[in-house]
Amino acid sequence: MPHQHDDNCAHESHDHDHDHDHPSETGSKDNLFQHIDRSNVVALNASGQGPEVIKPWHERLDESKALESDADDQMIIRIPFTGSVKLRSLLLKTGPAGQTPSKVALFVNEPSLDFDDISDRTPIQEFDIPQGREVGEYSIRTAKCSNVSSVTLFFPASQGSDTIQLYYAGFMGVWSERKTNPVITVYETQANLADHEKIQGMEGNFSTPQS
Repeated sequence: MPHQHDDNCAHESHDHDHDHDHPSETGSKDNLFQHIDRSNVVALNASGQGPEVIKPWHERLDESKALESDADDQMIIRIPFTGSVKLRSLLLKTGPAGQTPSKVALFVNEPSLDFDDISDRTPIQEFDIPQGREVGEYSIRTAKCSNVSSVTLFFPASQGSDTIQLYYAGFMGVWSERKTNPVITVYETQANLADHEKIQGMEGNFSTPQS
């Protein structure tokens, strides 16, 4: 299936930072936690429920709640927003050690992506994830993508373990109210693991569109 995407979206690289460099900024009003539709966050091939890792900023380091991949070391998380957002950065706390995902691929405004069709799509951006116990901040250089209603995160492989683990996912950016009423579609909230086959070839680099 050919991939259609917004021509306004930039395709950038792997910049990341850590929250201890500028905690006051990262915990500011630009944190989009309150604008995530938590009740409709969906995790595929996960041992828990998606909303468990969508935490307020002051709970970002809490390791009592986490998502672990189930059948293998891949995971998809679909995160809808309550309005239109302009994303500035992605925040992740993962691990430990070999359970750290090797990378994350970010897709926008494709709220029904699953393991059957994600290999036919091209992410707008991907990031390598270093091992560590702090929160990593990954800069999203997509200033022209100013009308994001949902984000899908795809973790294609671990760094050596049979599973991956995610403690926290968040975003920085600017929220605005939708100008039109969205069409609400109900998707399957629990994937049938018997149907999940690991996507081959996704442990390597994703292709990046040429500008």
